[in-house]
Amino acid sequence: MSCEIIAILRGITPEEASPVAHALVEAGITRIEVPLNSPRPFDSISRMIAAVGDRALVGAGTVLSPEQVARLRGLGAGLVVSPDCNPQVIAAAREAGMVTCPGVMTPTECFAALRAGADALKLFPASLIGPEGLRAMRAVLPEGARVYAVGGVGADNFAQWRAAGADGFGIGSALYKPGLTVEQVAERARELVQAWERSEP
Repeated sequence: MSCEIIAILRGITPEEASPVAHALVEAGITRIEVPLNSPRPFDSISRMIAAVGDRALVGAGTVLSPEQVARLRGLGAGLVVSPDCNPQVIAAAREAGMVTCPGVMTPTECFAALRAGADALKLFPASLIGPEGLRAMRAVLPEGARVYAVGGVGADNFAQWRAAGADGFGIGSALYKPGLTVEQVAERARELVQAWERSEP
């Protein structure tokens, strides 16, 4: 899993789940998130786990409660991404042995998430914070804290963000949005992976 891109598949349907998951993995993206405000998200996640669970880390985004974590655990999901820093969600994910990535925007939220046991930080919305904001945060964050920039990030600014200290990215509409074909998603995925490889600091 060397390409640190999380695919955010907001709006995906269960019927698309398996072919899109296969396309992403074949392109080199092996972290997949289905936001829970998508149509029948648990069905999509279950299908993706069956399709690529041996080759990818599959889970959910917009996870807001321990109850949702428990349901994901029952499916065999391995990733919990949230828009906020909820210590109860982080604790539930940790107890379930899942990777947890809560949303943060300020240094206070970053440290609260890390103290609660977060595996990584979802810097969101990254477009408002900017690479310079992340660079400033990196001066105080613990060494080894993993940060994913999400929101307004794309292939054209991967290098700038990585130079500022981003470990990876969450990519949504630049990769998938309802109405795109599997082939279009696959092409976008390949382009993003190539951009990732070019952006090595």
